[in-house]
Amino acid sequence: MNYFLTEEQEMIKDLAHQIAEEKFKPLRAELDDTAEFPWEVVKVLRESDMFGIYLPEEYGGLGGGVLELCLAVEELSRVCGGMALSLAATALAAFPILLSGSEEQKKRYLPDLASGKYLAGFALTEPDAGSDAGATKTTARKDGDNYILNGTKCFITNGSVADIVTVIAMTDKSRGSRGASAFIVEKGMDGFSVGKEEHKMGIRSSSTAELIFEDCKVPKENLISREGMGFIVAMKTLDQSRPGVAAQALGIAQGALDAAVDYARQRKQFDRPIITFQGLQWMLADMATRVEAARALVYSAARSADGGEKRVAKDSAMCKLFASDVAMSVTTDAVQILGGYGYMKEYPVEKMMRDAKITQIYEGTNQIQRDVIGTQLIRESASRK
Repeated sequence: MNYFLTEEQEMIKDLAHQIAEEKFKPLRAELDDTAEFPWEVVKVLRESDMFGIYLPEEYGGLGGGVLELCLAVEELSRVCGGMALSLAATALAAFPILLSGSEEQKKRYLPDLASGKYLAGFALTEPDAGSDAGATKTTARKDGDNYILNGTKCFITNGSVADIVTVIAMTDKSRGSRGASAFIVEKGMDGFSVGKEEHKMGIRSSSTAELIFEDCKVPKENLISREGMGFIVAMKTLDQSRPGVAAQALGIAQGALDAAVDYARQRKQFDRPIITFQGLQWMLADMATRVEAARALVYSAARSADGGEKRVAKDSAMCKLFASDVAMSVTTDAVQILGGYGYMKEYPVEKMMRDAKITQIYEGTNQIQRDVIGTQLIRESASRK
């Protein structure tokens, strides 16, 4: 199917595919077992300029956008959704700076993010504040030329390996979500430490950690935008980043479909390849159709984000919702097609099924995505009257 990609976009897709096949695949099973962070892979991504594909040239990037990021994340996730997160999660944390940061902040941080010298994390979630960002308890108190942060963030992707973290904290609790502000916190700042590393069902080669702020001193220059803008910064960020989660889900689904087709062609029962049975062909046909529909929606939403479309919140929510549900259904079907072998770690589809589940949960559960879509539909209907 023709998605009208430019020559440069096709090159990004091909390069990411090559990296995934040559560098990700040999490490996939081992790192899933050991839950070790893929530093060897990060080095390759740095050398291939993958970390800069979505950032402007003036800050050391390659001048692409959300679509270019999605193309890379899709191909990397086709082999391993966990390893792909070293790139995707860094991009998530970079978006607050790119979208809402000052020129000084952009010049200071984006070049090192573009080169991959810095990895980054986005710290929004807390033990009691997931979908309800207004329930954030981490506080930031102005003290002279600094802000003093106190609180705990949890489930932060890249948490233990990040050089910088973009953090949402409350500067005025009385205002609810309108009292939130966004900050750039650097590794090594006084009072900032990493807590426990989470042991997860899937994406096990990705770092997911607790971050602790105990009278953490952050220079006032590291406030993103201005006080009270944290919730808006976070929502603008998620509008841009959710297509990336959708691309991760899409890649996982495509990888599972590929594995299922290859297995069905080789596996024989009743003296014939099982792919020749109509019931299985129809199953694969449905899987392939859902994957292709997800791809069309992801690419469309990415273009909407890059074009600054007003409908970006709805488009991003739709593609994240649909692609992650497709990833879960397709990986489950792939395990079924492989039968008993699909349930064993010797084959990659059981890992893909485990990896797919998180895409329905993080960066807003799929129930929250439906809320976002519904709210946008109400607004669109009201605007037509």
